[in-house]
Amino acid sequence: MEIFDYDNILLLPRKCRVESRSECDASVVLGNRTFRLPVVPANMKTVLDEKICKFLAQHGYFYVMHRFDIDNLAFTKAMQSQGLFASISLGVKQADYEVVDRFVADDICPEYITIDIAHGHADSVKNMIGYLKEKLPEAFVIAGNVATPEAVIDLENWGADATKVGVGPGKVCITKLKTGFGTGGWQLSALKWCARVATKPIIADGGIRSHGDIAKSIRFGATMVMIGSLFAGHEESPGKTVELDGELFKEYYGSASDFNKGEYKHVEGKRILEPIKGKLQDTLTEMEQDVQSSISYAGGKHLMDIRKVNYVILGGDNAGEHLLM
Repeated sequence: MEIFDYDNILLLPRKCRVESRSECDASVVLGNRTFRLPVVPANMKTVLDEKICKFLAQHGYFYVMHRFDIDNLAFTKAMQSQGLFASISLGVKQADYEVVDRFVADDICPEYITIDIAHGHADSVKNMIGYLKEKLPEAFVIAGNVATPEAVIDLENWGADATKVGVGPGKVCITKLKTGFGTGGWQLSALKWCARVATKPIIADGGIRSHGDIAKSIRFGATMVMIGSLFAGHEESPGKTVELDGELFKEYYGSASDFNKGEYKHVEGKRILEPIKGKLQDTLTEMEQDVQSSISYAGGKHLMDIRKVNYVILGGDNAGEHLLM
């Protein structure tokens, strides 16, 4: 099996078929909706809040609200009352089942529900998927996180409409250091491995350090890419603003960090400071333009044309050219 990550893969250009990169369509379908970009901000407290979710939904972007200190029912009602889609996160504890029961009692259903736990290949996830499919069958269910083809096959068979692939590759995740497990350092080849068996969409979660990594994720099988650090640190970001040596930063920490948990127990995340990047919309616009450029380099006009390109692996024992003959 080839082992590689984003930094040692380059995609190979094909003959350009557009006169302007702006002709390229960077949109993607997930569920029964089309979104402007194949990216979603990580569902973390320092990345997005209710205000950002509303902004994203209004402007045609996908989002997943985090599951920490949030009333999912009230959030869903607020979004849907404004004609916007609701996309929430749940865990697998008794309190999460009670949230589902509240939705049923009020005859309300979020359009998207993400079952979001660190090790998603588990009976607890199987049981929650089953409960959601029974109680809220209209919801599009995303489940994760997982790292192996076996897990993707199981989650799909259990009823997940999409799977989230990535264990520990995030910038503020220390799972591989604390446990010895995960996809940190080989997230892109883990995605390729999992995509081979997937029959439903995959959301690649973690390890994105530049906009070009979005195109690489699409090439190796992702439908959507979840991004944390590149979305943290905007003026609108909910992380605390910190001044250091005259520069402004935003706090960014992992969901499994003690900063998020409020206690030092089973900690697999850390806290960092991200330089403030400016406005979120500016980053989204730049991302869209860069993905359009990627599509043009792929010789295509649509996002999934990126899947057709060849690639090279740089350096190491696996180095070489990989051609789609």
